[in-house]
This record gives sequence, structure tokens and C-alpha cells, in this order.
Amino acid sequence: MKPLHIHTKPLKIVIAVLFGVFAMQYATAQDNGFDDDFSFYDYRLLIPKLDILVDSAWAKHGLLQYRKSTIDVKKANLKSKKRYWTRNFGVQGDSRYGTFANFSESVTSTSTVNLASNTTQFNYGFGVFLKLPVFDIYNRKSEIKQAKAEIEQARGYMEFQKYEIREEVIKLYENLILKQTVLELKAKNFGNAKVSAKMAEKEYKNGSIPIFEYVRLTDITARIETEYQTAKSEFILAKKLLENLTGVKIN
Repeated sequence: MKPLHIHTKPLKIVIAVLFGVFAMQYATAQDNGFDDDFSFYDYRLLIPKLDILVDSAWAKHGLLQYRKSTIDVKKANLKSKKRYWTRNFGVQGDSRYGTFANFSESVTSTSTVNLASNTTQFNYGFGVFLKLPVFDIYNRKSEIKQAKAEIEQARGYMEFQKYEIREEVIKLYENLILKQTVLELKAKNFGNAKVSAKMAEKEYKNGSIPIFEYVRLTDITARIETEYQTAKSEFILAKKLLENLTGVKIN
């Protein structure tokens, strides 16, 4: 019976290739801006109170400011309608200066005498007038009532707009807090995985663990880093969305 010969050279080549691939993968993971001093607290934010963010969003929101301006316009329109009756009341006067021809007649029992003279003089006069258009009197009450209703309608639109903005701020606020908490958990998990990967690398070099175990741990570390990077991206997006709506810089 011939002895069985196992060709170890091809096997060594395969192992060497696998080791090179996963070593490169792990090195890439470490080159993504993380070091042994990595801490999630670099990302912890001082988020303002919810009421402050809501007030800021109200002050910044263009459509809400338009609603407020509409109310001001309608209030001015109401005042104008209330004062409209004054156009039917007024004072007018006139004055004249120049040479005037004056004629007078003197009558007695025996004769009539006509006199004519020219004089330079200043004449003036003034008076008060009041007009009472029946249509204006009848229609005024209805117009004022309509103007008041338009103001209340505009206020209703504005309050609904404020409610919608507040609701959106609350959603983004709670979402940011959630994303921050998730990022903290993912960061801690990633930190622990990095430590485990380094220990696995040392044990592999010392011959304590086989290649497939080292490859398995390296793959786990890569997947945990992917989860961390996803959580980090979602956290930054949540922060920017809240900043954009409120106009408040969150650090």
C-alpha cells in the first residue's frame, strides 16, 4: 500500500490569500477615522428644550409669518370699514380776495337812487355737511361683520399652522434623541468589537486560534462597523433636519 501524500503547498497558498484579504478588510476598518481613544461622547449634543425649539420654528417659518401678516391686513381693513361713515361727514370752506362790484338801491317815498361801487376785499365762508346714503347705512353692519369673520378665519389658519409646525418639531426632536441613543449603543458595541478583533489577531499570530475563527471574528467586526456607520449617518441627518426647521444650531 502506497503512503498517502498531502500537498500542503496549495493549502498554504489559500490560507495566505484568505489571511491577506481579511487583514486588508480589518485594516480598512481601522482607517475610517477611528482610533483606540474613540468615544461616543464626541457626538453627544446639548439639545435645547422643546419649547425653545418650537418658538424658534414659529419665528422662522415663512408661511406662519404670512398668516400673521394676513391678520394684520384684515385688522386694518376692519378699522377702515368702521371709519367709512366719516366720509359722509365733513367741513368745507372757501375764501376769495379781489375787487368786487357792489350795487345798492335806496328807495324813498319820492325817489329811487341806485349806487354802484368797486371795492377790494377778502371774503370767506365755511360750513358743515352731513350725507346719509341709505345703502351705506344698510350695508355697513354687514361689511363689519364680514371683516370680523375674516379675521377669525385668518387666526384659525394661523393656529392650525402653528399646531402643524409644533407637531413636526416634536417628531424631529424625539427622533434626534432616539438616533443619539442608538448611536451610543452602536459605538459601544463597535468599540468592544475592535478590542475583540485585536485580541483575535494576536491569538492568531501566536497560533492560539485557527484561521477560520480569526476570519469569523474579523467579519463580525466589519458588520458591526457597518451598523455603527449607518447609525452615525442617521444621527447626523436627524440633527440637520431639526436645525433646518428651527434655525437653531445644535452642538
